[in-house]
Amino acid sequence: MPHELHTEEKQTTIFQCASCGGSALFDPESQQLKCQFCESLTPIERTDEQHIEYPLWETLATYERGERETTRVFHCDNCGAETVLDPYNIADFCSFCGSSHIEEQNVEEVITPSLVVPFQVTHQQAIQKFREWMKKRYFAPSKLMQLHQMDKLTGIYIPYWTFDADTFSKYTVNVGTHYYVTETYTYTDSDGKTQVGTRTVQKTRWHIESGTYTEWFDDILVQATHQTAKALIRKVEPFHLGGLTDYKDEYISGFLAERYAVGLDAGWNIATQAMDSAIRSGIEYQVNGDIVQIMKLKTEYSDETFKHLLLPIWLSSFRFKEKTYQFIINGQTGKVSGQAPVSWVKVLLTTLGIAFVAFLFYMYMEMQ
Repeated sequence: MPHELHTEEKQTTIFQCASCGGSALFDPESQQLKCQFCESLTPIERTDEQHIEYPLWETLATYERGERETTRVFHCDNCGAETVLDPYNIADFCSFCGSSHIEEQNVEEVITPSLVVPFQVTHQQAIQKFREWMKKRYFAPSKLMQLHQMDKLTGIYIPYWTFDADTFSKYTVNVGTHYYVTETYTYTDSDGKTQVGTRTVQKTRWHIESGTYTEWFDDILVQATHQTAKALIRKVEPFHLGGLTDYKDEYISGFLAERYAVGLDAGWNIATQAMDSAIRSGIEYQVNGDIVQIMKLKTEYSDETFKHLLLPIWLSSFRFKEKTYQFIINGQTGKVSGQAPVSWVKVLLTTLGIAFVAFLFYMYMEMQ
């Protein structure tokens, strides 16, 4: 059942330790707030989580009327990424491209997140995964590990939309059914004589068919992150949405959160493309035929709802010889993806080494 989306002024929250008054940040290992001084743990109060779905079109109409919040972000002049700041973070570089050309802004936050998957992978675990990943990059420059600054491995919550919808589709398809016939043919044999043979040939019988198809879509996930990071983030998916919990500022304490770059209406358009692809596959499966060519398709959507989520990644951007490389870890599962420069000296030496071994083997075989 969709709910009305309410807005209120967004305030930055600082969490203090009940024992010593120090700053308390979210700790992925304990899933609690942890004091940075006395290391005391404070449980995060859990609410009666309903994972509310919000009505799509009513929400879009609401924000077209200008009912918006203001939030503090930093904007990267180099790649365009916008990241929400919490009071514990002072941004001096962009986590996405490594550029220092950033500026703080107060911007209108159209829709705030309602759900979050909290970090499960700690900073130390992320560093270890980076080192293990680098060890497997045999052709990366040897000094890369020394040049990389581990303090630039940043925990960021990435924005996503999920969409639900009921669909009713009318279609017209061209259906092909295979059948087989035996044909005779002539050929010339090796003696130059003409021979008669038979062979089985596949043919296709076509007919037009119309019908309807219905499908309910639940939690179609759409990235709302900045364009430069999309491909790498896709490689560390999936996230397990069973780990979603109601959004609380406590989960963001000590981390960054990216402001969505794909708006709700644009996200819906992306979701309908995914739904359309699934509908076409469903029709092809439903129709009894060897070949199904969809000629006409009209889909009606109803009960369209959405959720705005934040999902966790560890991100590092570093520059090597005037080029930016990115490394990403799924903050929930630990799955890794990244880019690394190639040392052509190592490639050349490896190639020469293989060629030399092959030459020695050849000479050995020649002497046998």
